[in-house]
Amino acid sequence: MRALLYKEMRLAASPLSYFFIAFALMTLIPGYPILCGVFFITLGLFQSYQNGREANDIIYTALLPVAKQDIVKGKYGFALLIELSGFGVMALLTLLRMTVFSGSSIYRGNALMNANPFFLGMALVIFGFFNLIFIGGYFKTGYQFARYFVPYIIVAFVIIGIAEALHYFPGMSPLNAFGFEHILLQLGLLGAGALIFAGMTYLSYRKACANFELLDL
Repeated sequence: MRALLYKEMRLAASPLSYFFIAFALMTLIPGYPILCGVFFITLGLFQSYQNGREANDIIYTALLPVAKQDIVKGKYGFALLIELSGFGVMALLTLLRMTVFSGSSIYRGNALMNANPFFLGMALVIFGFFNLIFIGGYFKTGYQFARYFVPYIIVAFVIIGIAEALHYFPGMSPLNAFGFEHILLQLGLLGAGALIFAGMTYLSYRKACANFELLDL
């Protein structure tokens, strides 16, 4: 597994996958839908799949003395590496906004989503849908990927729109809490997002292994 992950990082990955982790810095932008940073991180992963198709990476990997399940595991491992790297940056910047910048007027006057644990939980949900829809879809054929990215885009921006609108509904203002206000609720929402992410990723991985095992490459 370690060798396949190293192969993904050095040979199959597009440089954009690493560069687009920097879009996690959008967490600091006031007056902007900061969940879009999650979409751009997944867009960087999309570039790696495009790069892999042009290089016939899946065929090359299948010719190696490894099980098909390990090929799937390597792809998911690389995706998780990029996703969790971006999430780590977002978590650090969210903590910065919850402490140092918690009273800043540019954030207090921001009409859009605030950076808090609810935001981080929704980021994990979007990553989970990427793994479920896009990566899981890719392993149905081993080469088609654009057709699965389009429905993922739709789902991602629907989630972003819902997340941005929720705190305007009556009784939902704690979702957009500043600093450590409503922290127990916020941490609970983050935990729920983490469980959804883990569940969708695991189910997607198991289904991808089953589908890829049936493919005649």
